Amino acid sequence: MDLALQEARAAAARGEVPVGAVVVTGQGAVLAQAGNRTRELCDPTAHAEILAIRAACAALGQERLTECDLYVTLEPCPMCAAAISNARIARLYYGAADPKSGGVGQGPRIFAHPQCHHLPEIYDGIGAGEAAALLQDFFARLR
Repeated sequence: MDLALQEARAAAARGEVPVGAVVVTGQGAVLAQAGNRTRELCDPTAHAEILAIRAACAALGQERLTECDLYVTLEPCPMCAAAISNARIARLYYGAADPKSGGVGQGPRIFAHPQCHHLPEIYDGIGAGEAAALLQDFFARLR
């Protein structure tokens, strides 16, 4: 989660919402890491999770990440939760809950839908305090 938090801080420094994500193998080797880049890339799908999943798939040369874990600083949104399921991520670790836009433990709970073809193991609250503080500070500066 430390690498994901570093990516979140880097995203904030770029003026992006501070969310970071890291994909690791089951043995703990880092395959990919990313922070939000929606503004920089003018791409509403350039969430940290999506960018990290794309890079990990490219690194492995496959569309499935069946033995991989994803660490992300904020509860994934519905779009990212669907991508996590489609990539067949084995385990999802996330920090802060997202009552407004979350799609895992909040809101639509994507992994609970019958149309969801894969359910990762989910571990929440990892580094939640620091992740939430980054987000609160970022949005306080915007106001």
